[in-house]
Amino acid sequence: MKRIGFDNEKYLRIQSTHIKERIDKYEKLYLEFGGKLLDDYHASRVLPGFMPDSKLKMLENLKDEAEIVFVISADAIEQNKTREDLGITYDVDVLRLIDAFRQKGFYVSSVVITKYTGQAAAEKFRLKLETHNINTYLHYVIDGYPGDITKIVSEEGYGRNEYVKTTRPLVVVTAPGPGSGKMATCLSQIYHEHKRGVTAGYAKFETFPIWNLPLKHPVNIAYEAATADLNDVNMIDPFHLEAYGETTVNYNRDIDIFPVLNAMFEMILGQSPYKSPTDMGVNMAGNCIIDDEVCCEAAKQEIICRYFKGICDTKLGNATKDMEMKLKLLMKQAGVTPDDRKVVVAAHKRLEQTGTPCAAIELSDGRIMTGRTNDHMGAAASCLLNSMKLNAGIDHAVHLISKEAIEPIQGLKTEYLGSKNPRLHTDEMLIALSVSAATNPDAALALSQLPYLKGCEAHSTVILSEVDERIFRKLGLRLTCDPSFGN
Repeated sequence: MKRIGFDNEKYLRIQSTHIKERIDKYEKLYLEFGGKLLDDYHASRVLPGFMPDSKLKMLENLKDEAEIVFVISADAIEQNKTREDLGITYDVDVLRLIDAFRQKGFYVSSVVITKYTGQAAAEKFRLKLETHNINTYLHYVIDGYPGDITKIVSEEGYGRNEYVKTTRPLVVVTAPGPGSGKMATCLSQIYHEHKRGVTAGYAKFETFPIWNLPLKHPVNIAYEAATADLNDVNMIDPFHLEAYGETTVNYNRDIDIFPVLNAMFEMILGQSPYKSPTDMGVNMAGNCIIDDEVCCEAAKQEIICRYFKGICDTKLGNATKDMEMKLKLLMKQAGVTPDDRKVVVAAHKRLEQTGTPCAAIELSDGRIMTGRTNDHMGAAASCLLNSMKLNAGIDHAVHLISKEAIEPIQGLKTEYLGSKNPRLHTDEMLIALSVSAATNPDAALALSQLPYLKGCEAHSTVILSEVDERIFRKLGLRLTCDPSFGN
């Protein structure tokens, strides 16, 4: 059983209390929610004990006071930007999240499309939202943003944006991913609220970096690794240090933009309520770590996984060498290497023995099973089947899938679907195992082990096919791959 390093119950309690204290200062508080609001898997990996839906549960304590506004960039819609953890585009994710929150009883009031310049895909999405009876507002590109403060805080800037009608004291502004325009939306709303005589405030809820952990703490380094494509850099907050003599951690974008934000607050409100970027935050996660050693190790493993993803993305042409170099530097700062990931070592050892593509899975009890490409299955399918057998206590030599179940699938692939590779992928192996389970009790027992693979670690010596990667994701396995192609 995995050790716990984070007190989730304490987090739910003190985080909601802290936000209530901010709400009480204003007639309306615009709370920018960074990271994943519904399913924060990064946080759950680097802070063992943090539940992926913790933010949702925390908000449930504020449900009667809160409404949710989703923000999505028109550019992201136009470019079909994708959430890599779920494999769905941002616009699809917005619809998914709206349904999920409404099913939980939350009031989702609207969607704001930012950076709108008439993009065709964005207009199509706006019309789709309207057919679902979802209020939609447009915010436009402001020339000179964020430097030309005088223009931004004027009728030609924020004043040109459509005013988002909100009715509750807490307005949670969230998005399917970074770069959506959450902060700009909040500031635009504060401008409009002030014109209407409403005392509105702004606060920021970013889980990472954790402001009261050391700058080079593995959990904070893991955040840099997770945002390597954005080139985020953790920094000591100089404004907080100067104002209070206290060392806290923030990241470059918030620190760089703070003088601009301060000037905007002064123009809109007459004075700024904050002396530093850290002041704007309401994150209590650092106060809920109960075993630092556990969180450090989990964060180091996350950094290694991000490195493998980065080098595979580079191989596929989806990332730059600069990002790969940054991830290598972050691994060095954390004091880890790829070989500190056990499944990597196991998969590479099997590769040396067989000379064929291999995969390894670490079960929840620490045992590691490997699999290699053979005449019937690819390495991923073979390793998955072997792991199910090991977890079920079935002897490795026992054949669970009958020849009669495999051959028709192979024939279908090669004779009718034009595939040159007769070997079964993971989905095809699972179908064949399901067929065998109808008459073979051992096959049924192995199949019943699938839920126990959730949260397990896996590594492949080759980049897996899209179908194999999707199956591993659906099963909840955390997969890494070497940056090479194979059969």
